[in-house]
Amino acid sequence: SRSVLVPSDLSSGINAEYGECASVLQVHNQDVKKVLWHPTEPTLLSASYDDTIRVYKEYGDDWECTDTLTGHSSSVWSRAFNKSGDKFVTCSDDRTLRVWCKDEGRYTCKSSICGFHPRTIYDVSWGSRYVATAGGDNAIRLFEAHGTSLLLSHTQHNAHQGDVNCVSWKGSLLASAGDDETVRIWSLDKSADPS
Repeated sequence: SRSVLVPSDLSSGINAEYGECASVLQVHNQDVKKVLWHPTEPTLLSASYDDTIRVYKEYGDDWECTDTLTGHSSSVWSRAFNKSGDKFVTCSDDRTLRVWCKDEGRYTCKSSICGFHPRTIYDVSWGSRYVATAGGDNAIRLFEAHGTSLLLSHTQHNAHQGDVNCVSWKGSLLASAGDDETVRIWSLDKSADPS
């Protein structure tokens, strides 16, 4: 049998048979757009219209916001960890990517990449070789990660007939979704240079 979260009724929350709300974290002052678990640690990140990324950790029976990361000048739409979890990248309405690394127990911005996206960057996905971005200019961009730098490798113009809303890696396959009501799956030929 499948386990699914099923509300028993709207006033009492989640059906106790399947679980209950463990914590409500209300630290942003505008809409929260995305949440993401660290790949190996009990750490959660959230991205918001308030231009910040919040870091949460579990303490005892509750969760607490342990850090507020600033640097973007507009809404933070998304974030993605690399496989090992020692770095993550954020994207924003300010048309920048930021690479964050843990430094003495705290995340700090190590680089800001700008000038490649003429419109909002809605999503980012960190694959084994490339960081992919989804843009409001109908394009997908691939960046190679070198330390804390991201170097543009390829731009797929007109990837969708409208904004590209999200991207997601699975091995050498990249899925994208857009305002054109389509999901597209892109195959990266490992033997070919994508530029």
